[in-house]
Amino acid sequence: MRSATGSRELSQIFENCFPNTLDTTVFPGTFNGHPDTYVITGDIDAMWLRDSAAQVWPYLRFAKQDKALNELLEGVVRRQARLVLLDSYANAFTRTTSEPALSWAVQDKTDMKSGVAERKWEIDSLCYPIRLAHGLWKTTGSAAAFDETWHDAAKRIVATFREQQRKTSQGPYHFQRSSPIPTDTMPLSGYGNPVRPTGLICSGFRPSDDSCMYLGFIPANLFAAVTLDRIAEIASTVYHDAPLATECKAFAAEVRAAVAAHGIVQHAKHGELYAYEVDGYGNTLLMDDANAPGLLSLAHLEVVPANDARYQRTRAFALSLDNPYFFQGKAGEGVGGPHIGKDFIWPMSLLMRAMTSNSNAEIVQCLRTLCTTTAGTNFMHEAFHKDDAANYTRPWFAWANGLFGELLLKLRDERPALLRDFRVS
Repeated sequence: MRSATGSRELSQIFENCFPNTLDTTVFPGTFNGHPDTYVITGDIDAMWLRDSAAQVWPYLRFAKQDKALNELLEGVVRRQARLVLLDSYANAFTRTTSEPALSWAVQDKTDMKSGVAERKWEIDSLCYPIRLAHGLWKTTGSAAAFDETWHDAAKRIVATFREQQRKTSQGPYHFQRSSPIPTDTMPLSGYGNPVRPTGLICSGFRPSDDSCMYLGFIPANLFAAVTLDRIAEIASTVYHDAPLATECKAFAAEVRAAVAAHGIVQHAKHGELYAYEVDGYGNTLLMDDANAPGLLSLAHLEVVPANDARYQRTRAFALSLDNPYFFQGKAGEGVGGPHIGKDFIWPMSLLMRAMTSNSNAEIVQCLRTLCTTTAGTNFMHEAFHKDDAANYTRPWFAWANGLFGELLLKLRDERPALLRDFRVS
């Protein structure tokens, strides 16, 4: 990377960020004679299904040539399958089943199981492990991780998605927490605000771990449709499970049809957009959050094509002041979210903006802001204040660090001249 860019700042941040997950957050071992990898988020000693999959994703490109790395990634896939079977509604898990839940989750009113760190139901928690497993298979050609445990986990994911369509009942999941923060809990006895059955999958929480206002969370439903397609491919090719493949294909089509019918809105200024959340009664939430999946990140997650006209209009909305969580200040501009609050920009949104951009000028703007908002640490953070980058949250946040490395590798592949000529000022 030093030879690929003339920027001392970029190369230094890359050197810090790209290996951060491997250097500090992975704990490889074995389970029943197979690779097993526990992955923490950084400064929180728990394994989020979403974060752990996203943290190791940038290393996939090296897995075919690196046996040890391949085994480590296989270990993540295998552990995630076991965790899904432990509780498909949980978002985070402890290292062992004998450890207590996270301190803020101990008193939660939900069906807590041993080994669960936090039990916030988020659709994307079941999408990211499939993305990683499918990506590892496609990259290396190895189906070693696809044993009967993984097969059972895939079927559990499909069953959980079905339960949360809530066609005949509210389903088994409920969650309440005593907290002064309203987005830390779910209303109406823990089942969330009313939702009309439309074919959409209901999500209790967003990838930010904030509760959904309307349970029809559109970015995650689009992600779920792609996830079902990937399960169908693996079921057909690896397991020769035609019934599961057929069900997944039909389910994916149903979810996409529900999004088309209920998740697309007409904005007076931006035109036809994807909504952020809907309830099936006609109520719609128009916003975006920096966490992925969100509206901005749909193209990065390969949920929609980057050149799709509706996505481009939605992206323009998300990156405008018409999005209530888009902030502009002395330190930069970008998307935040309710999780940290007003005026805090997430570097993740800058990384997603650059990765989904076809404009050199826009990418350069994002890179400059990323370089000037590390507060001298040369690491990515969770969020920084729009007017003061020294006011930031989470000094050790491996997901964002990995995304920075992924962005620079993408630019090296696709826009080498931009990377070579980049200067902070």
